[in-house]
Amino acid sequence: MSNLKNIEDVDLYAILDVQITATESEIKKAYRKKALQCHPDKNPDDPKAAETFHELSRALEILTDASARAAYDRVLRAKAAAKLRHQELDSKRQKLKEDLERREREAASSQGTVRLTDEQKLAAEIERLQKEGSRLLQEEQQKVKEEIQRKMGILSEPVWDSSLNRIKIKWKVDKNDEGNGGYDEALLRRFLKKYGNITALIMSPKKKGSALVEFSTKEASEMAVELEKGLPDNPLNLKWVNERPVLTTKRDYGGPSLVSDRDYESLVLTKMRQAAERQRLIEEMMK
Repeated sequence: MSNLKNIEDVDLYAILDVQITATESEIKKAYRKKALQCHPDKNPDDPKAAETFHELSRALEILTDASARAAYDRVLRAKAAAKLRHQELDSKRQKLKEDLERREREAASSQGTVRLTDEQKLAAEIERLQKEGSRLLQEEQQKVKEEIQRKMGILSEPVWDSSLNRIKIKWKVDKNDEGNGGYDEALLRRFLKKYGNITALIMSPKKKGSALVEFSTKEASEMAVELEKGLPDNPLNLKWVNERPVLTTKRDYGGPSLVSDRDYESLVLTKMRQAAERQRLIEEMMK
C-alpha cells in the first residue's frame, strides 16, 4: 500500500472497517477511531505503526475524494463480479469458461479493454491526489493529533521542534549533469508534501544532489525518512541530521504571566541560538 502501485488489489474499505456503501461521514468517523488506536505517538514501540497510520490516511484520502472513489469502486465491483462469475462455474462448464476466456483475450482490443480502462482511470486519480495533496487528509490528521494530545496531557509530554529535527536528502548526480539528477525543489516538494506540512526545504546551490527539509510534525518526518524513495531510477536517501529524532519539553504559558526579565532574556537567547544554528546549516549546504 505504501507505493500504491497495486491499489486495485487492496480493499480500502476493509482497512477502515466500513462497507462499500458507507457515507463520507461514516468513513471519517471510522478513520478517526482506527487512527487513534494505531497513531505512532501512541505506539512508539511498534515499528509498523507509522506505515499502518499511513495506510489509513491514504485510504481516507481516496475514499473521501468523489472522483477517486468512483474510479476505485468501478475496479472493485468489476473484480467482485468476475470472482462471482468464476464461482458459479462448475466442473461441467469448465471447458466453456476456458473458451470464453480465450475469446476475451482475442477481443482485448474491444470489449476486453473495459476493466483495463477502469484501472487506468484509478491510477490517474491516485496520481492526481499525489500531485495535489489532500486538504481533508491534513484536517483529519490534525483532529487525530489534537485528540491524542488532549488525552495524553501534551503539556507534560515531550514535543516536536522542527528546527532540531532536520532531514538531509541526498541522491546521485553525475559531475557534468546540469539537471541535478532529475530533481529540483518543485519535484522534492511533490514527493514530500504528502507526509505533512513542510516548514522549510533548502536546495544546495553549489553541492549537487543535496537538500535539507523540515516537517512541522514528528509523524510526517518519520514517515518521510522511512518511506520516501523518490524517482525509481535515482532514489532518494533521507537521514536525520542529528542521527535520531530530538524532543523538547513544552512549557505552559497559557496562565498568568510569571516570566521574569531573566527568564525572558534566556528565552530570547534560545531563539537566537536556534536561528544561528539554522543559518550555519544553510551555509554548510551552500559550500
